[in-house]
Amino acid sequence: MLLGTLYALAAGLIWGLVFVGPLLLPEYPAALQSFGRYLAFGLIALPLAWLDRGALRQLRRSDWLEALKLVAVGNLLYYLFLASAIQRAGGPLPTMIIGTLPVVIAVCANLRDARRDGRLPWLRLLPSLSLIALGIACVNRAELQALRADPQADLQRYALGGLLAVGAVVCWTWYPLRNADWLRAHPDRSPRTWATAQGVATLPLALCGYAALWLWMSARGDAFAMPFGPRPLFFVGLMAAIGLLASWVGTLCWNEASQRLPTALAGQLIVFETLAALSYAFVLRQQWPPPLTLLGIASLIAGVVWALRIRPVATTEAATA
Repeated sequence: MLLGTLYALAAGLIWGLVFVGPLLLPEYPAALQSFGRYLAFGLIALPLAWLDRGALRQLRRSDWLEALKLVAVGNLLYYLFLASAIQRAGGPLPTMIIGTLPVVIAVCANLRDARRDGRLPWLRLLPSLSLIALGIACVNRAELQALRADPQADLQRYALGGLLAVGAVVCWTWYPLRNADWLRAHPDRSPRTWATAQGVATLPLALCGYAALWLWMSARGDAFAMPFGPRPLFFVGLMAAIGLLASWVGTLCWNEASQRLPTALAGQLIVFETLAALSYAFVLRQQWPPPLTLLGIASLIAGVVWALRIRPVATTEAATA
């Protein structure tokens, strides 16, 4: 249990780095950061694909098309939304919105897959959803107070950042549900092989996206210094670090934790990612979170933990199937 918890903590600390990149590279377009991160991850996946080449050859064309859809939405589009949100609204609000993912996914699965997996009682979910809403409202109010005190603040830009964070939640709600559909429909396939296939599928999409962005910026006469921007060594190093740590090492640590911990407990420990991301954001600001933000963080954690302790109840259709 202790080792599993430490692995989950390590995964959360690593995944929190994903939220730091846009804060460290504010002058870089969010699209460039998204394509750069997953270009690095795709290159890292190549040696893994070589080791797993026998199993990858067994995947059909339809499987590869599904992998392309998953990485397009769950990787590239998700991080494009997330990086854009953080650049516009700062770190805390987008991080809090993304922190609702465990419950949002559970609610969507409740509506979509109740016959297959059982239904979560809505009345038991209500306190959790209320706590999460309170947490987001507290952080939002604290950030708005700070913005109003800043004469150079742009409230419209902040609001757009919040909407983009919601778009990121939509992307990463669709991804695990669709990914689980494929895994359940192919019980004979290795989850490791499927993860490697998605890494390989990321590479051509990220490469094409990177090239298209370069051409588009050149065509409109953008002064941004492509291909690696005004800080090329820092950009390449950061993208490689996030691609390696967040996309591979973090997942490895999480898999190790999942093998050692009960599923219900492991699900609750996803909160480590949200806490790490918020901590990094305030460290970069060089300030302690205000009391209202701390209250919002506590409410979010309480809401997520509450929801993840609720067990599905078999529906009549599932019970008779």
